[in-house]
Amino acid sequence: MTEVLALVDEGLGNSAYLVDLGDGRALVVDVSLDLREVGRAAQHRGLSVAFAADTHLHADFLSGARQLSATEGTRVLASAAGHREFNHEGLHDGDEVDLGGLLLRALVTPGHTDEHLSFLLLDGDRPLGVFTGGSLIVGAAARTDLVAPERTEELARAQYASLRRLAELPDDVAVWPTHGAGSFCSAPPGADRTSTIGREKASNPLLRAPDEEAFVKELLGSLGSYPPYFRRLGEINRHGVLTGRPGLPPLDVRAARRLLADGARLIDVRPLNEFAAGHVPGALSIPLRPVFASWLGWLAPHDRPLIVVRGADQDSAEIAWQAAKIGYFDLAELDGGMDAWTAAELPTSTIKLVGPTEVRGPVLDIRQSAEFASGHLPGAQHVELGDLPGRVDDVPQEPLVVMCGHGERAMGAASLLEQAGHSDVAVLTGGPDDWAAATGGRLESGR
Repeated sequence: MTEVLALVDEGLGNSAYLVDLGDGRALVVDVSLDLREVGRAAQHRGLSVAFAADTHLHADFLSGARQLSATEGTRVLASAAGHREFNHEGLHDGDEVDLGGLLLRALVTPGHTDEHLSFLLLDGDRPLGVFTGGSLIVGAAARTDLVAPERTEELARAQYASLRRLAELPDDVAVWPTHGAGSFCSAPPGADRTSTIGREKASNPLLRAPDEEAFVKELLGSLGSYPPYFRRLGEINRHGVLTGRPGLPPLDVRAARRLLADGARLIDVRPLNEFAAGHVPGALSIPLRPVFASWLGWLAPHDRPLIVVRGADQDSAEIAWQAAKIGYFDLAELDGGMDAWTAAELPTSTIKLVGPTEVRGPVLDIRQSAEFASGHLPGAQHVELGDLPGRVDDVPQEPLVVMCGHGERAMGAASLLEQAGHSDVAVLTGGPDDWAAATGGRLESGR
């Protein structure tokens, strides 16, 4: 039986796939530039990566296909319509690639992007599964507003046709999408990572839409905000990326201060309680956790050096790889971290943490719009964290409690407000449910 291994990036909400071809070789689909897990999985099974297929020009991560081609001689398969500017095999609708016993057939499925392909994996004439990328995903379909805002509806109609085409496959065909829960490409929260055609036909609201107009209305109504790096990475992926092993070269305090004076930004990745207890004034708090890359790409500038402050127990390689897979390579770290800064007798700042029963006065909720609408503290002001850098003037200069679902994003918001001159900002350790449970208060819903 053919083994198809899903390699899940919980932070970006995506899955890459490794297919054991049964002869010591493997196919990988939609792998990111962070090839560490793919390498471990292939090595564990004694496989060499012979083929790398990309379903589309990804907006949410840098593809590792060109890197595999350069270092392992991997044969890259992708849409001819993508006009990639590196060595690859450009495929058209219906083209087939012999994988050595198994067959991979290209199906043109535009919508998420113009040049989107799905890849049908066959054993002889029998379809086993389809790698659907950002076309049909579990319980939904991926967003269609990433190419250009004015083309969103046009591409939504193309997405309708693509999903209908995929729905014609046999019910027992596996569905292996790239985007899943946690992806800003519009996967529903909590959804399974994989499915079958039959299950999606029975349960996917978009496949059950009675006609194209209903489909378009439902799809466009589900679109939320997305990080600004989504507008850059597609074109970078068209050119392809080669990289060595990213790292964080150390800077002493003097060198770091010089770089900061020249426009570099300081990114503090320590847990929120450590940042609250003492941080470099002006530092941006983005705690290191699975979603670190998304918030780095949403809040940190991509066109200037970044200096990282980390804890001694935090892995510098993990920080560097998470940054690299969304196109951030110009990183260094403050050698010795906060200990070195305080030893140099330089100023530090603090931010107060409050529990659910200590919330007093105005509240700023910086969660995504759908989260806010599902339940928030009465009277809370709402500004999405991703919008906050451009809306700090909308936040009153008064004592304020900032909140999200747990506290990490709220600390990022508090650090942005501190940079903008807000001097009396506290962060709630917890979310709206914690407040309701602790106080007996009732949450409001809607926007």
